[in-house]
Amino acid sequence: MRRILVSLLVFCSLGATAANAQFINIVSGGTTGVYYPLGQALERIYAKALPGSRIQHQSTAASVENLNLLESGRAEIALTLGDTLSLAWKGDKEAGFAGPLQKLRGVSAFHSNYIQIVASAESGIKTLADLKGKRVSVGSPRSGTELNARAIFPAAGIDYNGPTSVGSVLGQVQFLPFGQSVDLMKNRQLDATLISAGLGVAAVRDLAASVDIVLIPVPADVVAKVGDPAYVVGTVPANTYRGQTTAISTARIANFLVTREGVSADVVYQMTKAMFENLQTMIDTQAAAKEIKLETATAGMPVPLHPGAERYYREKGIVR
Repeated sequence: MRRILVSLLVFCSLGATAANAQFINIVSGGTTGVYYPLGQALERIYAKALPGSRIQHQSTAASVENLNLLESGRAEIALTLGDTLSLAWKGDKEAGFAGPLQKLRGVSAFHSNYIQIVASAESGIKTLADLKGKRVSVGSPRSGTELNARAIFPAAGIDYNGPTSVGSVLGQVQFLPFGQSVDLMKNRQLDATLISAGLGVAAVRDLAASVDIVLIPVPADVVAKVGDPAYVVGTVPANTYRGQTTAISTARIANFLVTREGVSADVVYQMTKAMFENLQTMIDTQAAAKEIKLETATAGMPVPLHPGAERYYREKGIVR
């Protein structure tokens, strides 16, 4: 009888420990993008830094879905584009937010996304104007990539206003994630795709290994016409992809790592500290992580910093 009671006490104790364990769901993006491997790296880092926590990494449709998951309490930390984060904080319904997402809190500035408009060489597309009348994929509906398309195409004089736009001067618009867009291009069922991601994204590398590609420049004057400070001029360096022998001008948008106000300050402090103390793990997983710097961790943050992250930055002299 005594043994049974002891066993029951041990079982209950273990059950209580499991029930009280901090659950951390990391939400990133599609498996052929840059967010996903960075999410995998964070999962490994947090598993070591927070051994009493249950860590999970979830593939998603990226920015918009991630922020809605955070606000609803179904995720603890997420990657997002800066312009999408601003729209979420304001509650832009057209972007996919029912109302202002006021529970969002910032952790760190991350790498940059580059607008990479990739066409098959045989399509004859060399400029943004050449996209008119062509078959183009713009990312999943209301994804961060598709929101970028809504900004870039009109600035370039191409009539496109999102999934509800009809009669766009683009010949045919597909709303597909990176991997499906690449498959269609390989099969000559698509002429071009707009991919918003870090440099060296797997989807474009995969495409370039199969067919000859052309990266379409986004000139500085088009970036300026977007009229959003989140969009700045960037460059895709020469030889980022097979066959791309010259540097290409484009638009660049900052990414951010964000959490929500319900996650404890101690946990966010530990996650922030662990990431910056293990940046090499991030870089070894995805080269885009080279852009993550402690000195610029709070630069351009569109939402309030989480107190846990702020505590770490005060210790490091980044926030005073």
